[in-house]
Amino acid sequence: MTVEIKAPTLPESVPDGTIATWYKNIGDSVRRDELLVDIETDKVVIEVVSPIDGILQEIIKNAGDTIVSNEAIGGLEERTSSAPSMPDRPVNSESSESANDESIVSPAAKKLIEENSLNADSINGSGKGGRITKEDVMNHLSAQSANTAVPSSTASLAPSADGRIAERVPMSRLRATVAKRLLQATQTTAMLTTFNEVNMQPVIDIRNKYKEEFEKTHDGVRLGFMSFFVRASIESLKRFPAVNASLDGSDIVYHGYQDIGIAVGGPRGLVVPVLRNADNMGLAQIEKEIKEFGAKAREGKLSIDEMTGGTFTISNGGVFGSLLSTPILNPPQTAVLGMHKIQERPMAVDGEVIVLPMMYLALSYDHQMIDGKEAVQFLVTIKELLEDPTRLILEI
Repeated sequence: MTVEIKAPTLPESVPDGTIATWYKNIGDSVRRDELLVDIETDKVVIEVVSPIDGILQEIIKNAGDTIVSNEAIGGLEERTSSAPSMPDRPVNSESSESANDESIVSPAAKKLIEENSLNADSINGSGKGGRITKEDVMNHLSAQSANTAVPSSTASLAPSADGRIAERVPMSRLRATVAKRLLQATQTTAMLTTFNEVNMQPVIDIRNKYKEEFEKTHDGVRLGFMSFFVRASIESLKRFPAVNASLDGSDIVYHGYQDIGIAVGGPRGLVVPVLRNADNMGLAQIEKEIKEFGAKAREGKLSIDEMTGGTFTISNGGVFGSLLSTPILNPPQTAVLGMHKIQERPMAVDGEVIVLPMMYLALSYDHQMIDGKEAVQFLVTIKELLEDPTRLILEI
């Protein structure tokens, strides 16, 4: 019985996807829940696994083809107890194994299999009694190259006239989407950036004093700086609702909740998972979820739901050493906060020069919806909350 391999159901915000990589070739045996193919969308890479034990009989959509929700992309032949199987080979008998090899694989085919490190069991034999011929191996190799995405590391290199080499690889769907959205943000918004700086010493003192006790109390969750910035942003968003709003056509949508997007760099590009209802989270829960987001981003395991929505975004370029930058809006949001590297600098305090750990803050905002006064006051509020964290507890 043939069973269809179908693309998963995609959310409304993701109209289609692209076949990225087939991990099996036609004729290969597969087990239930074994990974068959990766589908790349604008936001994530979705893994499609085998619904049954069987043999991959058909590939309808090849690497690079576009698919939609629940579309058939291939077919499996279900493995039954009556299905023919490869004869058992004695493990400790070289002569028996050699005889079996010769009976099912022609010499020319055997040479090709060895040269290309193939598994003979995965190749369908068209000869008498299922014997594998040279043509069978060639067809198998052709199907493999046609249905498997070529990694960038093996992309062809084209030497120029002067002998220098340049590599040309297709842009991934995720990278293309990121590029499109960033360009859209600069072309459709009146983006402006305001800057300030914050003395991080009070937060550093709290972290150094309580980090060990915090980690023991919260099952190994470490106290970092991001949770302080998330909490400070939430309190500031409550005071300045326009910064937490979004633009929907000609309407402004004011959100009565704070879903904070955290920009994370992954191997496939920049992704922004969202802390849902972050205003209800404590420092420990925020740190825990951010850590989980980072791990999922590195492994490519973030779901579409985890990256959908968000009312405000925080981007931390400081982890890469950035001292100052201008973050770009994440439409339809109206503002994004940029964090940077903590660096000791001489500062004038009460008429004295003191070396303090300072961080530059940048707030990019859409001037169509947010006035300069609101943007500046919003950023100053974050600065004040971080320089006196007691305000976060007292909500003042």
